[in-house]
Amino acid sequence: MTQQILLVEDNPDDEALALRALKKSALADDLIVARDGVEALDYLLDQNKSSADLPALVLLDINLPRLDGLEVLRRLRENAVTHLLPVVMLSSSREEQDISSSYEYGCNSYIRKPVDFKKFSDMIALVERYWLNLNEAPNA
Repeated sequence: MTQQILLVEDNPDDEALALRALKKSALADDLIVARDGVEALDYLLDQNKSSADLPALVLLDINLPRLDGLEVLRRLRENAVTHLLPVVMLSSSREEQDISSSYEYGCNSYIRKPVDFKKFSDMIALVERYWLNLNEAPNA
């Protein structure tokens, strides 16, 4: 069974790093990319989607154009189809307010993006292994 990941990332360098890291784990073909918050919500809240059509995991940046990651997260948690969707916040921010707000809005995890490719790649592999292989998600 294919498990898709939605990466919501506006930085082309971080997108490329994630794609390279996921290629190492053979998940690159199952990566969907949204480059801003509006694009992510359009994809996830499509009226024709059921919970079975959703990605297994959303990797969500906080600082996004048009609609920030916290607002995307808030709207996902308010929606009956997406309210249990695993969302990992990926951010370069160490601001306590960003971390607190992410958890208050219902993220499942908050991870600071490493700037080093090897560390970034290792982090993506760990996130993928945990959320797609070890974590037990509720049935759709």
